[in-house]
Amino acid sequence: MSHNPHFFSWDERRDIACPGNREVTLTFAVEHFIHCGKEAMKNHEFFAVALSGGSTPKAIFEKLSSIRHASELDWSKVLLFWGDERAVPPTDLESNFRMAMDAGLKTLSMPQEHVFRMEAEGSIEANARAYQAKIKEVLGPRPFDLVMLGMGEDAHTASLFPGTKALEETIALVVANEVPQKKTWRMTLTYPCINRAKNIVLYVLGESKAPMVQEVFLEKHDPPYPVSLIGRPGNKALWVLDSESGKPLLNSKTNML
Repeated sequence: MSHNPHFFSWDERRDIACPGNREVTLTFAVEHFIHCGKEAMKNHEFFAVALSGGSTPKAIFEKLSSIRHASELDWSKVLLFWGDERAVPPTDLESNFRMAMDAGLKTLSMPQEHVFRMEAEGSIEANARAYQAKIKEVLGPRPFDLVMLGMGEDAHTASLFPGTKALEETIALVVANEVPQKKTWRMTLTYPCINRAKNIVLYVLGESKAPMVQEVFLEKHDPPYPVSLIGRPGNKALWVLDSESGKPLLNSKTNML
């Protein structure tokens, strides 16, 4: 990996993949998802993945469910969870669940009982405890095989927003998180859950993300941005960047050589 200028280790907690333009990067992300799935099934007969909302995951789901890729995984062995959800019903256009299903996942041959929606509407705190119980019931002591994440313009990830209480959680896998800046509550996986996952992947594509990529990787912040706490020594996070979002890092790497 280290011989390829587009894949490099950034530090003890983070690796960078910068395959090329948006289309090439989306293809890489889809192939990586399929690879993670096959490895998990080889290892323990199922593939447990926590999905993300956002435009890049939507494009990944569309490709995964396309004729070209749909048959590459045994979808009957895929267990679908979510990394975070807004406090809306599953029919709402804002729902991460609805987005993933509408992007094509509902066309795949997954048993209904393998789809574990985050029910963030209603009693969100009780529902967060129930979702954690469900994860433990289904996965036992195993971590997720893959957690998909993105990065917002304020460097939040999942629904771990700057200055919110969920950032301090050290035990629970799932919490209800009040997000005052959005005047709402969200349900989210926590650092203890995310940072145990076999594969932790942040998809950050597009020119608009480049300034925040620069801040997260090349500048010091106290307290650190929520996204900066993803990945840990011995269990690194993989940042998947396209040539636009990755420009600051590629430039800095060139300057270091």
